[in-house]
Amino acid sequence: MTDSTPKDRPDRTMRALVQTGFGGPEVLRLDRVPRPSPVPTEILVRVRAAGVNPVDWKTREGLGAAASLASPPLVPGWDVAGTVEEVGTGVTLYKPGDAVLGMPWFPRTAGACAEYVTAPARQFAPIPKGLDFDEAAALPLASLTAWQALVDTARLRRGERVLVHAASGGVGHLAVQLAHHIGAHVIATASASRHAWLRTLGADAVVDYRNERFEEHVSGVDTVLDLVGAKDDTSARSLAVLRPGGLLITVPSSGAGDIEERATAAGVRFTGILVEPDGAALRRITALVEEGALRPHVDAVHPLEKAAEAYARGEKGGVRGKQALRISEN
Repeated sequence: MTDSTPKDRPDRTMRALVQTGFGGPEVLRLDRVPRPSPVPTEILVRVRAAGVNPVDWKTREGLGAAASLASPPLVPGWDVAGTVEEVGTGVTLYKPGDAVLGMPWFPRTAGACAEYVTAPARQFAPIPKGLDFDEAAALPLASLTAWQALVDTARLRRGERVLVHAASGGVGHLAVQLAHHIGAHVIATASASRHAWLRTLGADAVVDYRNERFEEHVSGVDTVLDLVGAKDDTSARSLAVLRPGGLLITVPSSGAGDIEERATAAGVRFTGILVEPDGAALRRITALVEEGALRPHVDAVHPLEKAAEAYARGEKGGVRGKQALRISEN
């Protein structure tokens, strides 16, 4: 089969990771797909790096955000870091060449694992000084989850006590830094090998979840940010460490089914949370990065061709902070 495209016509395709169905790593493959164009109020971003999140492999399996997506084939990924290639009519915040990061469209398909992405300009923020593209790609989804949980939902204040489960993970390590910046007393659960690192991030106390029952060491907590959930009954056990009227926040897929009723019976509050795109909050977060109060940790960077391996490593656990996928070098 020959290519009938005239040689003087520009290539309007791009390289992308394509998810062909729901299932294991075998549903992921590299392909060429149509390159998008921005409509009014959107920007076209040339993606330099994409963040890796648990929602990526859960979506691959048909869980997590899968219910909000169109049927495969689709391009996975939400964390975007890159440069503005083109702006749509009405965009005033950015111009071509600007370096931006964002978590556009979530939970609908954003297509971060591709060479180009289009999305509303106000779902992005400028990349802060001092971050490379890989670090910038690790920031949006995890930091917005932490921000929307602790700042918007819990309204965490100086002097309050907060317990962060899975504190060395993507959301957790940023939540520790954010809570510390606010002035809260931060308690973290993590494996013993991560304790010293978490203390450098601002944790005041750390519990080894593998060898200790956190409820035997923690009490009187104002807020629990639960990034573990039903595993080991973490959500249910967390109710016992809250002060009367305290708040348990879980990500949607992690809580036990009857946790709200159990929270009410225990005299505490409960809510699940689903992160939302928020360019204004991202700008406040990136300001904290420039102040030195917050920084994403990138455990590993993989080429796009190794996305399946990156997902598998994340599923296995043990990642400190985040992983990133390198989409393009220049």
